[in-house]
Amino acid sequence: MADFYATLGVARDASDDDIKKAYRRLAMQYHPDRNGGAKEAEEKFKEITEAYDVLRDPQKRAAYDRYGEQGMRGGAAGGQYHHVDLSEALEIFMRDFGGFGDLFGAGGRRQQTGPRAGSDIKLPLPLTLVDVASGVDKTVAIKVLDPCDKCDGSGAEPGTKAQTCPTCSGAGEVRRAQRSFFGQFVSVAPCPTCAGEGIVVAAPCKKCRGEGRVRLEKTIKIGVPAGVATGQYMTLRGAGNVGPRGGPRGDILVVFDVEEDDRFVREGEDLYCEALVTYPQLVFGADIRVPGLSGDLTLAIPAGTQSGTVFKLRSRGLPRVNASGSGDLHVRVQLWTPQSLSNEEEQLVQRLERVQDKAPATREKSIWSKMKEALGA
Repeated sequence: MADFYATLGVARDASDDDIKKAYRRLAMQYHPDRNGGAKEAEEKFKEITEAYDVLRDPQKRAAYDRYGEQGMRGGAAGGQYHHVDLSEALEIFMRDFGGFGDLFGAGGRRQQTGPRAGSDIKLPLPLTLVDVASGVDKTVAIKVLDPCDKCDGSGAEPGTKAQTCPTCSGAGEVRRAQRSFFGQFVSVAPCPTCAGEGIVVAAPCKKCRGEGRVRLEKTIKIGVPAGVATGQYMTLRGAGNVGPRGGPRGDILVVFDVEEDDRFVREGEDLYCEALVTYPQLVFGADIRVPGLSGDLTLAIPAGTQSGTVFKLRSRGLPRVNASGSGDLHVRVQLWTPQSLSNEEEQLVQRLERVQDKAPATREKSIWSKMKEALGA
């Protein structure tokens, strides 16, 4: 998983100004227009912008500091965080720093040319709470656009090849000069003949119809981190659809969907459950069995425990995403009242009623106060 602080080269207690300065310096170094559209620079530019977009926002940063990159995607960041593609990265950069022209002295951002990138794939992945407890490897089948095996992804019929675009001479863009009262202006736009790719296919491949790609079904293995929640997702970079005619692949966004477990209520990494106990167990104390993620656990109930008391079993909850340790398991013991009694049981209860003092009018502490203490302990 990415470390956004390390990506920007700042300390975890860096100020907002330090974060902004670090990003500006790296953005100037890796901006695609400064590196001739090099793929490595483009990927680095997206990574630093993604890190900056999280750390510059107090709410997103607080969620990231607590849960890490995967954990914050489950809604702790207000549902605002998602993977940043190149167009979004450029928009963020231009929004906060005035654009390419201000930093590098150019009149505007150069249009991206060359083969188009493939699209991302959104892949829902159902999980059980047991899967989440320890992490799991899942193998799933998925349909994806792969390079055409007949034309090797070129889009041209075998025995032919793509030609350099006659309109833009392979540049992928055209320039138009216009005169106005203030002088001459030059505008740059994607080539209308080749759509910015710099090549044209005169004899399209019959199998892929000139696309250079076909849809196939393949299996992929996904390593699911422990502790993930519904709505969180992970990005498999470069595993999505291939672009047309040799374009780079998009990503796969694996979106987690954790099924509800009847035994527990989940709150972040903490789990809550209820255990029914008898009156003698509350009075005299007892060791009872309560559900755990990997099997039943033993809970010792002290003598004189009140119904509704909440016990905390430390580190028996779910693992924290991208962090050490686990949450807690909170068990609320509840008195079980039988709906029918045998003759012997009825006589014993009636005898108890005659000899037992009445319950006090009020408790020293309410159930809710005890629950708050248990949650905050």
